[in-house]
Amino acid sequence: MTRFSPARSRRPWWVAAVTGLVVLVTGWSTGVPDVLTEPLRAEFGWSRGTIAFAFAVNMALYGLTAPFAAALMDRIGIRRVVGGALAIVAAGSALTAAMAESWQLLLGWGLLVGLGTGSMALTFAATVANRWFVARRGLVSGVLTSSSMFGGMVLMPLLAWIVHHEGWRIGAVVVGAASLALVPLVFLVLRDHPGEVGARAHGAAEFTAPPARSEGAARRALVLLGNAAKTKGFWLLAVTFGICGASTNGIMMTHFVPAATGHGMHVVVAASLLAVMGVFNIVGAAGSGWLTDRFSARWLLVGHYGARAVSLLVLPLFMGSGVGAGMIVFTVVYGLLDLATVPPTIALCREFFGADNGPIVFGWLSAVHALGAGAAALSGGVLRGLAGSYTAVWLGSGVLCLAAAALSVRLGTGVRSRAAGGAFPAAVRV
Repeated sequence: MTRFSPARSRRPWWVAAVTGLVVLVTGWSTGVPDVLTEPLRAEFGWSRGTIAFAFAVNMALYGLTAPFAAALMDRIGIRRVVGGALAIVAAGSALTAAMAESWQLLLGWGLLVGLGTGSMALTFAATVANRWFVARRGLVSGVLTSSSMFGGMVLMPLLAWIVHHEGWRIGAVVVGAASLALVPLVFLVLRDHPGEVGARAHGAAEFTAPPARSEGAARRALVLLGNAAKTKGFWLLAVTFGICGASTNGIMMTHFVPAATGHGMHVVVAASLLAVMGVFNIVGAAGSGWLTDRFSARWLLVGHYGARAVSLLVLPLFMGSGVGAGMIVFTVVYGLLDLATVPPTIALCREFFGADNGPIVFGWLSAVHALGAGAAALSGGVLRGLAGSYTAVWLGSGVLCLAAAALSVRLGTGVRSRAAGGAFPAAVRV
């Protein structure tokens, strides 16, 4: 049996650092649609709808894979799941770089990269924060989840530069190579539980031995979904988090750069604005995590969704060929709000469904988040083709965020509820 070693008290921070790197590189792949859409149209003559469909499949699988991956981490371990997922992303990137037909984009980037990144989605960060941290859990979850958007946005100019100067195929290969390079580090540093290496979770009062491996990962994920779906709290969180996905990944990561370049802005300048958003993602997510450790998660969600709604409703006023003061303000504000909803949502999952079940239930919420993103990515491309403008997309997303703020008001204090396999707090007063 592994004994506690006080000298290993820094281990949670090393695990968090590697987790952040993995999530960052995973997030980098989410920026690919923004910089590949126009080059693919130019080379192959594919329609925006065809390209958007493949990217929408990627986003949908990014979420649908998450709850099963979270349960599988309990079954076979974090290192095996994450290491395998990184290899799948590398394979999907290589297939994309070699493609010549639209179905290959669907298979390579849509299916393989979607499955791989979905296994390292926000649930991975939530699982690590839940297992390795007691104190500062909200702060750590905020920083780790912000790494995804940091990768997708801050590294966007680099990806745009590579695509512009070296070609889109090299850009796809670089993303895959970065994923593959992390595999050795994952197997060297990551562990499933602090007890495996004789460490305590950060802030834990006492040493805890690793729990037994769970059986039937897929069945557990489905059973938890069935139990959670019987509660109003789950559906309120699902609808609001779906709107979150639609109003962030769905439109911003897929359509912001094409929209900006459509107004005459240079692609690298537009990508740089996304990079600035990514920097403020970290500030916003970390700040939201800090606030979640101290204040009501419900009211934080109300404020975050309400403020995001206002920013999206005024965005059409600032779109142009240059970067004015209004666009700068939008970039900063939106960046602060982009991932600010994640730490309060994770905290509510833990409160409503318990410490062990919370990450898996959050995985299902992440699936809804991705479905919302995929729907917005696809509908945004279709609307742009029909109307010749993204204005309806920005305004519609703003209205949805107002609805999410109103629904968040109804989230209350968790109460006890019976579930198959044991009791867990799963319902909310509404």
